[in-house]
Amino acid sequence: MKKWVLSLVLAGSVFGLAACGNSGNSAVVKTKAGNVTKDELYNAMKDKYGSTVLQQLTIEKVLSKKYTVKKSEVDKQVNDAKKQLGSSFDTALQQYGYANEKDFRNSVKVGLLEQKAAEATIHPTEKQLKNYYNNDIKPEIKARHILVSSKSKAEDIKKQLDKGADFATLAKKNSTDTATASKGGDLGWFGAGEMDSDFENAAYKLKVNEISGPVKTSYGYHIIQLTGEKKKKPYSEMKKDVVKQYKASKVTTEKIQSALKKELKAADVKVKDEDLKTTFDSLLGTSLSK
Repeated sequence: MKKWVLSLVLAGSVFGLAACGNSGNSAVVKTKAGNVTKDELYNAMKDKYGSTVLQQLTIEKVLSKKYTVKKSEVDKQVNDAKKQLGSSFDTALQQYGYANEKDFRNSVKVGLLEQKAAEATIHPTEKQLKNYYNNDIKPEIKARHILVSSKSKAEDIKKQLDKGADFATLAKKNSTDTATASKGGDLGWFGAGEMDSDFENAAYKLKVNEISGPVKTSYGYHIIQLTGEKKKKPYSEMKKDVVKQYKASKVTTEKIQSALKKELKAADVKVKDEDLKTTFDSLLGTSLSK
């Protein structure tokens, strides 16, 4: 299963609802017990979500001036999430506080902007890049899998395969990975860092057409078959990708926070709302309310 490492945070569109209309005293809800006004709704949402939303909106505005996130980049992340979560995608969004897919896409965009800001602070040497190419860059491989909840179930499936059972048929019948089961468990081509690390390590140890024993990951137990392997390209042909992958591998929470601190200070951000004056304090180590 492909690794989904996006940070799931509350998206900001809910906060904008309170800004609709001209009169803060007009009713959003009317009842015999009294009305709920737009001012009341705004203040309640500000108390509950204000700092989170303000931080996201500000970071997006500041970073968008310097870095560009293409729609195709957001599409890829969202599609990867959909493939991984399958029919559980909408439920997962609700569980993490998203109103809809648009909210999620906004958060993905901010996450990618933060990553680009952090990567811009990383300047590898030629020696570091070549070492990374030699030790960490792996050729793309293609695999299929059958995911089940227990080791005993995985062992039983492996026995059936050893006796000649059809892999695709067993995947369609048994795999709990709904996104790939209908395709006979096919995961397509993938490279290093795209899968769960335990899954990836097991897959790269296989020879083409070889089938693994049960492989445990946080998703359950997998039976993996390697179905294809590409040849690793020379360093000279891959240098751009090597630089990109090297930088991505070095991005940490600390580097993101450091980059954000630098960008927000350079943008001369000041929080004017007293209720939200501490929004950036933990990130910057100082108040922006002045």
